[in-house]
Amino acid sequence: MTKGILGRKVGLTQIFQEDGTVVPVTVLEVGPCHVLQVKTVERDGYEAVQLGYLDKPRRLASRAQRGQVATISSKRSKVRAASGVEAVSKPNCEPKRFVREFRGSTDAEVGSQVTAAVLEGVTAVDVIGTSKGRGFAGVMKRHNFSGQRATHGVKKCHRHAGGTSMGTYPGRTLKGKKMAGHYGNARKTVRNLKVAKVDVENNLLLVKGAVPGPRGSFVIVRETNKVGPS
Repeated sequence: MTKGILGRKVGLTQIFQEDGTVVPVTVLEVGPCHVLQVKTVERDGYEAVQLGYLDKPRRLASRAQRGQVATISSKRSKVRAASGVEAVSKPNCEPKRFVREFRGSTDAEVGSQVTAAVLEGVTAVDVIGTSKGRGFAGVMKRHNFSGQRATHGVKKCHRHAGGTSMGTYPGRTLKGKKMAGHYGNARKTVRNLKVAKVDVENNLLLVKGAVPGPRGSFVIVRETNKVGPS
């Protein structure tokens, strides 16, 4: 199974190598994460481990979220128990704010913790996050268009997109045309970021390069499968 862990973005800084070289890094707080569920082919149809990161106050958690981490009596659970269906083991921890799955077989047990130590020895990772939302943006900001000329008859439309369609045939704008619209706030994966340092004691991971999202945003960190230079 690919090594992975959940966390959040702390910020940007720089570190110095032994030869004095400055390395810009992004600091990620990874773990500790509780193993909430281990899925199997026999019961769920696929193999995966479900991790939860950052405690959520029970007063803010829904019944479903509380039932994910602790046993809650219900009509359905009583019917299943009466019919002989074995109940899924619970981690008996606090509800979590950020829950994600990692596909593959694992020997982890429900209720155990995953810390930054799982990334020791890993040289490069993929980081998945949600990019900063920039609202409704024009084509110059969203797609890097050059805009129109500032001379020779161009009047009050210097940042416009220009023509977007054909003439008589097909006489319409084709799907996928780059236009103004919602920019950012999308799931982004930055691949093959080099691991600069793993601080197991403080649950910190330092990666060389930028990570999508603002400070404090949740991220998924997994060992990369990309071969070759970034």
